[in-house]
Order: sequence, then structure tokens, then C-alpha cells
Amino acid sequence: MAEGFAKAYGDEGVDVWSAGTFPSKEVHPLAVHVMMEKMIDISDAIPKAFTSVPKPIDAVIAVCGQAAEQCPRPPGAEVEAWNLDDPAKAEGTDEDKLAVFRKIRDQVEAKVIDFLTRTGHMSRANRGS
Repeated sequence: MAEGFAKAYGDEGVDVWSAGTFPSKEVHPLAVHVMMEKMIDISDAIPKAFTSVPKPIDAVIAVCGQAAEQCPRPPGAEVEAWNLDDPAKAEGTDEDKLAVFRKIRDQVEAKVIDFLTRTGHMSRANRGS
């Protein structure tokens, strides 16, 4: 979700790569669903290992708590930990799970906007969103 928001809201200077220490086999269908509610299509996204990200790396953002502990720290890269819950671990009914994905999506969106604004990479078209 963070990659989708960063690509949608970032300026042309932003090159975004979403990767994990233990990537899943596919993007969770509920993540695709809740992002489409924001008119951002992440259905073609492919989970990648951190080792596949091109270098150099300017910033690493660990979105989940366990990722922050296991996250590689490339020399010279800014590292930020957001410590968000993993929505894929949500339990309950389908509606309960969807509510968790929406909550996390909205948290991710706010954090991406904050990060892009602080680093001067928020697209002019999205300023004030």
C-alpha cells in the first residue's frame, strides 16, 4: 500500500520500491481492494525481496514492527520505522478484516504524505490533499 501511495503522491524524483525481508507470494487481495477504494490500482504489484532493490538507496521505511528489527540498513540511507500492524494478520469476519485493512491503509496514506512532504517530494498536484 505504501508503494501505491508513494507512486500516486510522489513527484517525478521519487523512485519507489516496495520490498520485504520475507515477501509473501502475492499482494493480499484485501490490500488491492481497499486501495481501489482510493482509486489506486496495486493489482499488478509483485512482492519482492529487499535484496532485489536497486542501489543506492536513499531511504528505507519499515512499515511493520518486526520489519524494523530485521530491516537491512544500507550505508547512508535514512531508516524510518512506522510500526504499523500487519493487516494480513487480522482475524474475524470478512467485514472485520476489511475494516482492519481500511484502518491500516489510512494510516499508511497519512505517513506517506508526511514523509513525502518532509522530504520535499510531494507532487504539486497532491499538495493539500
